[in-house]
Amino acid sequence: KENLIHEIIELEWEMFQKTQNIGGPADCQKDRKAFELHRMSQAVAWTEAPLQSYLTDLKDAVRQGRNLVSEKYARMMKSTSPEEYARIAPLLPPLSHQVSSLVTKIIEIVIQWQEDLTERFPYILEHGRPLYTSDDKPHSTSFETYLKGELETYSLNTLSLYYECLLEQKRNNVNASEIDLEHKINHYGYDSLEDANTTLMKKKEGDSHK
Repeated sequence: KENLIHEIIELEWEMFQKTQNIGGPADCQKDRKAFELHRMSQAVAWTEAPLQSYLTDLKDAVRQGRNLVSEKYARMMKSTSPEEYARIAPLLPPLSHQVSSLVTKIIEIVIQWQEDLTERFPYILEHGRPLYTSDDKPHSTSFETYLKGELETYSLNTLSLYYECLLEQKRNNVNASEIDLEHKINHYGYDSLEDANTTLMKKKEGDSHK
């Protein structure tokens, strides 16, 4: 699984470097460590089957001359920059009804997990993206919109396997978003999500008294 993830991240990073950004390269495109942490944290919550399928998606895209990372950001613009999106939409591969249906079902599960985390660890989550598409702004993309844009780049096979992975986690009362978040905060030296949340709460209270 670890080798799978590293191979995925290598291909994603290459695509990320080739993604065109209005105004030149974004700062995040120069920060490989942050990129790897973000992508690794997401991937560790996946089982091997969808990871293997997604790796196949990436390799197929390379052979076809497609950049899935560019497509992801382009699809997000449907909400954040509708006028710009209207110009590029014809260039994007059409989505089947099956794909759109699975994307909707997956988002429903993951958003519930994020809501749970926001309620339990508010001081961590307040540093992240706004949660809902309704909160999108031209220069602020919500978690929901980001997730939708990414899911819409996956093949039907990857989406199906990922959905099965999520359903199994849900049946076992596992919050995959919590696995993702915990991996990130461990990297920054916190022992647990509770530890990180308490530390950030105290820091905020201290700052408010200055």
